[in-house]
Amino acid sequence: MHSCNCIGMVFVPAFPVIGSDVANIALAMLIVFGAAKLLAEFFEQIGQPGIVGEILAGVVIGPGVLGWVRPDEFLGALAELGVIFLLFRVGLDVKASELMRVGKTALLVAVAGVLVPFLAGWGIMTARGVSSIEAIFVGSAMVATSIGITARVLSAMGLLGHRASQAILAAAVIDDVLGLLILAVVSSVARGHVNILQLSLTAVLAIGFTALVAHFGTQAMGRIVPGIQARFRGGEVQFNLALVLLFAMSYLATRAGVAAIIGAFLAGMALSETVERRVHELTHGVSELLVPFFLVGIGLNLKPSVFGSTETILLALLILVAAVLSKFLACGVGALSLGRADALRVGAGMIPRGEVGMVVAQIGLGLGVVSQQVYGVVVFMAIATTLVAPPLIRIAYRGLSAAPQSAARAGDAI
Repeated sequence: MHSCNCIGMVFVPAFPVIGSDVANIALAMLIVFGAAKLLAEFFEQIGQPGIVGEILAGVVIGPGVLGWVRPDEFLGALAELGVIFLLFRVGLDVKASELMRVGKTALLVAVAGVLVPFLAGWGIMTARGVSSIEAIFVGSAMVATSIGITARVLSAMGLLGHRASQAILAAAVIDDVLGLLILAVVSSVARGHVNILQLSLTAVLAIGFTALVAHFGTQAMGRIVPGIQARFRGGEVQFNLALVLLFAMSYLATRAGVAAIIGAFLAGMALSETVERRVHELTHGVSELLVPFFLVGIGLNLKPSVFGSTETILLALLILVAAVLSKFLACGVGALSLGRADALRVGAGMIPRGEVGMVVAQIGLGLGVVSQQVYGVVVFMAIATTLVAPPLIRIAYRGLSAAPQSAARAGDAI
């Protein structure tokens, strides 16, 4: 991930060094995975999404509370792989043709969900009298949606095939590209120079890569997969091919300037109408192992010590409220063509910022244009929106059956 110049890339939180020998690695995995699953089960038992428990597990075992887990590259790599497999698994359950049906609505949702949160964050910080570049960075941190969180909730509910879910997924892909371009401009301004040619090239590559794969990927895989399967005999041929495509697309996505997770999602979607059920099952097993490391990693970044003053706490709460309402209202209005109920679902699904907001804050801190106080506020906003989103999504989708509704799919070519 190129955390220095783009948005939407997977942010791997820093865990405290715990040693590199096998015993310490096994212990760290035990603590992270065990805590995640225990708290997930507790939250499921009380009627709340398990994902909230997995994120809170990171808060509890991390430096801010118990301090059991400290920075480690191995755990960071597992976190990055976790979100990549999560989005690949989601892509396998999504058909490109269905996503295209909500294309126009998704574009409106994405644009509204970028502009309104940006202006809200920028306006609040400007009113506080901070520098213009710091205000712009806070606005940028409020822009992009962390689709991994929403995708996990919808997948667990069996509602990825619903029309509102399709709109959320499509909007999140567009959202990522728009967020990338905004951060590229903001970072250039912070460094004191703007290279129009480079920014234009980044925009063309990002948009072109996403559009080409989304449009032609399924058709291409429909021709390639059967031919390869007929020639190869060793092991799980389709799953092996799927993994090759997953890693290749994740790499190419980063080179094109978008998130590795977008490449993973597009890879899954390209294979969704071709591969057998066995590939879905194997992918599910791998993601069940790795995704908790991604979710726990988000919680590990919350450091209560940052909030040492009433002023900081009030600012954090104000930014949080603005982050939730700006996405919910703006994206909901953008999706009104789907009907009021689906508009509310889209608004709720676009709320979480997760690792995306933390990446922007980290870049601003590294460039010396964001203070430690503001950095802490943005990290709090990113984690808090991630925590409040799953219950809101569950409420918005309440009453819907897990099976995709035919009525929601039919007649919605927008």
